[in-house]
Amino acid sequence: MLAITDLTKSFTSPEGERVEIVRVPAFALAAGEQIALRGESGSGKTTFLHLIAGILAAESGRVEIDGAEMTALSEARRDRLRAEKIGYIFQTFNLLQGYTVVENVVLGMSFGPGADRAHAKELLTRVGLGHRLDHFPRQLSTGQQQRVAVARALANRPKLVLADEPTGNLDRKHAHESLDLIREVCRENGASLLLVSHDEDVLARFESVRVFAEINRTRASVAGAK
Repeated sequence: MLAITDLTKSFTSPEGERVEIVRVPAFALAAGEQIALRGESGSGKTTFLHLIAGILAAESGRVEIDGAEMTALSEARRDRLRAEKIGYIFQTFNLLQGYTVVENVVLGMSFGPGADRAHAKELLTRVGLGHRLDHFPRQLSTGQQQRVAVARALANRPKLVLADEPTGNLDRKHAHESLDLIREVCRENGASLLLVSHDEDVLARFESVRVFAEINRTRASVAGAK
């Protein structure tokens, strides 16, 4: 489902220095496989997910998703592939404030196979927000907004789900419920899951856990791993 080869990304610091953030020689995720990546804040794991999703363009290397090479596509075609194949649970939610809860999920679906309001309502009910469908994001708690983001990411029945600290703003009960839903829906759809977190309680719920610093071979990550 996901195959990465020699992936790199650098940024320019305020001092004008070129800083390498991601250097991943090889990484793979099989269809239906669920992996958690342990990584501290600032380690480059969000950049890594953005590169996989085509939100950022890689400097070099290949990212292949379900046989399509994301890194060879134009920005518009990367957007289309992401809409069709990937569900992304952002750490910062990225909800549209002028739209209701159900509209946020339905709108996200319109960029893929098409809007399905009944399915959107079903997912929102499963994350405990069936009674908040017509509320706006500003009327929800931070944890409730995160659960809307989870429902939106799963709505298009993606083949690959990327989750960036998806339980970071939830209390323990809702964190477990949301994580269980993400994993359950992935299993239902045969989707692969790549989740990054530094929460040991979340990581303990996965059978397969990788350390991001061990696959990301920048000088900074190697030094940090020592």
